[in-house]
Amino acid sequence: MAGEPAAEAARLLADERWAALATLHEGAPLASMVAYAHEPGTGALLLHLSGLSAHTRDLLEDPRASLVVGRPDPGAGDPQTLPRLTLSGHAEVLEEGGEAHDRARAAYIERFPAAETRFQLPDFVLFRFVPEDARWVGGLGRAARFPAARLRDDPAPRA
Repeated sequence: MAGEPAAEAARLLADERWAALATLHEGAPLASMVAYAHEPGTGALLLHLSGLSAHTRDLLEDPRASLVVGRPDPGAGDPQTLPRLTLSGHAEVLEEGGEAHDRARAAYIERFPAAETRFQLPDFVLFRFVPEDARWVGGLGRAARFPAARLRDDPAPRA
């Protein structure tokens, strides 16, 4: 039996770590694939992005963004039945040297140990994506929209 939409959405967000990031690029939508980690205790997601990427420049110019997370397509059955979550919100730069940056960096590296070397590169920017609105689709005929804050009380991410 299906669970409550916010709980199912939180589980998906906790289980996965790869998302489509949509930004505004020169007035038009642009989607890119990015890794994300959870910022403990805040409900925010952490994105560590290269300044050479268009999506990073886009976020620096206009922080509004959307992230889409979905279960991978196993290649069988109807992909329309796969659960997915769209988050709309804004991205904030976490400035190096601050406590918030240090905590976020540690959380990101815990989720992605191989990313530690990228924190040494001068062009990378650490963002806190703060979701405001969530749209959950749990399969055909199963959809809900709710404030993203409802995701905060649900499952913790896998290590």
